[in-house]
Amino acid sequence: MSSGGTPDPGYTSVVFGQRMQLLRERRGMTREVLAGLLGMSVDWVKDLERGRSRPPAVDVVFRIAGALRVRDLADLTGRPDQSIDLFVGPGHPQLAAVRQAVDAFPFTSTETPPRPAHLAARLARAWSARHSAPNHRDILGALLPDLIRDAQLAVRAADTPTDWRAAQAVLAEVYSLAQFFVAYQPDAPLLWRVADRGMVAAQQSDDPHAVGISAWLLAQAHRDTGPAHYDTADTVTRDALAYLRPHLPDADDHVLAIAGALEFEAAYTAARRGQKGDAWHRWDVARAMADRLPGDYFHPVTSFSRAIMGAHAVTVAVELHSGPESVRQAARADLSTIPSHPRRARHRIEEARGYRLDGQHEAAVATLEKAHEVAPDTIRYNGYARSLLLEEAESRSAARRHRASDLAVRIGLLAA
Repeated sequence: MSSGGTPDPGYTSVVFGQRMQLLRERRGMTREVLAGLLGMSVDWVKDLERGRSRPPAVDVVFRIAGALRVRDLADLTGRPDQSIDLFVGPGHPQLAAVRQAVDAFPFTSTETPPRPAHLAARLARAWSARHSAPNHRDILGALLPDLIRDAQLAVRAADTPTDWRAAQAVLAEVYSLAQFFVAYQPDAPLLWRVADRGMVAAQQSDDPHAVGISAWLLAQAHRDTGPAHYDTADTVTRDALAYLRPHLPDADDHVLAIAGALEFEAAYTAARRGQKGDAWHRWDVARAMADRLPGDYFHPVTSFSRAIMGAHAVTVAVELHSGPESVRQAARADLSTIPSHPRRARHRIEEARGYRLDGQHEAAVATLEKAHEVAPDTIRYNGYARSLLLEEAESRSAARRHRASDLAVRIGLLAA
């Protein structure tokens, strides 16, 4: 397979185990790490890679694809008829308009530039709409093109250093909002343009809150690219926390919350590495920071709050591939305290992953149905949910297969 993700000529003739080894090595992952992620022995991985055992059942194939972050199932199986993009959802109808706004840099304009304070108020309403709407991508897709253009215009038209920095802070947060829309869309280069431009604008603003948000999203982009980028994700998180630390003694709730969100990002990456002690330690640090916030506080971008820490605990347990602990943490988390539709749906997806790890497949599918009820947009574009549904649609249990297939049809993953 080429570095761009396109299979090389003759690649499909390679046996399953060799293909798995190639993908693993290109991820910079050892057999020990892959074995741990799959809950298998190192010898099992070695035998499979060397062709001493037959290709595994479909549920294990999906687990391997998830562990290796394979985007197209055909890259792992070598079968063109199994070309399924696991981690990228369908392109949203507004994706082209958002892309055009991001990529446009008009040098002149006859429009009156909006003031940064006016833009900030529009941005706050956009965040509120995102959290309150089950179809949040439709909302963002309609708002983002004008927001992006106006924020770019405000930066170009600023005539004092103070106004210029304020406009840069708003532009950075507009790009952050755009990153939520672009995530899981079939345009990875656009995601990176948005993330990079958001960080540049945040640094130009010299605003601690804007810098923290952009770093939080940039770290996620690196981590979700695969194990070879975990170190970069940690570096972004560490540098952002070092930048924020001098501001924390007198920080307002927003800056304190973004620092707590970054602490959790460190926990998330540690969990994905399989570093159990470090992951739970960083979660404890984040929880202590959440406890300093008012009980009803909820950060408008990261969702960081006291209420979210239970959901974060589920994520840590899931990323550590501990089924029983995932289920235990899910039972403790209070979903009703999360005021955001997409964040509640994301928590349900994490719960479903936990149930699946614990062997409770019926509960996993039922929980994905609850995610769909809360925010159909979230499950439609979430790679983990899509992968789990595809796996359960092949279940030997007729009832489970029918239930998973029905939900897969509703989100557009399978044809009716």
